[in-house]
Amino acid sequence: MVTPRIVITGAPASAKTEFIERLKNLPEFSHFAFLEELARKLLVQKSDYRHNPVEFHCHIYDFQVEREEQLHGQPFITDRGTVDGFAFHPGSLKTLGTTLEKEYQRYTGVIQLGSAAKLGKKFYQTDEVRKETLDEALQIEKSMAKVWQGHNAYKYIEPCVNLERKFDKFVQLLKVAALL
Repeated sequence: MVTPRIVITGAPASAKTEFIERLKNLPEFSHFAFLEELARKLLVQKSDYRHNPVEFHCHIYDFQVEREEQLHGQPFITDRGTVDGFAFHPGSLKTLGTTLEKEYQRYTGVIQLGSAAKLGKKFYQTDEVRKETLDEALQIEKSMAKVWQGHNAYKYIEPCVNLERKFDKFVQLLKVAALL
């Protein structure tokens, strides 16, 4: 039987973090490890990472691989996977000596949540870490889709004004990806 290793990805304001936090309270996902987003955590610790993005994404890659390996086969759901960094800096693929195809094999499922940026300014907000403009968030959304769409279990959920409807669709897709 295949061990579920699932990536939840998306541009800023896609509800990744909120949805993953909500999953932790659902009994059907109680046997999963949950991995938080590394980029936000690292930027809070050291904001000057923004000045050397390739180095930043290489650090994230190394930390992500290490965290996944420490799970020793336990099923997991991760807020972003190793491929996400390549949406921001495709050149880091060569730097890290890997390929998208090799990285796709790390994961059994990928769900990209559509960003509220697609709904317009009224629905998109920045914060102390999320500094991307609405247009930048939309570009990130396209880049994320581009790097992940080659994964054989990639799914995309459109943004929705009704967050509960989006969450319900997310859980339905996740249950299939998690073999539940």
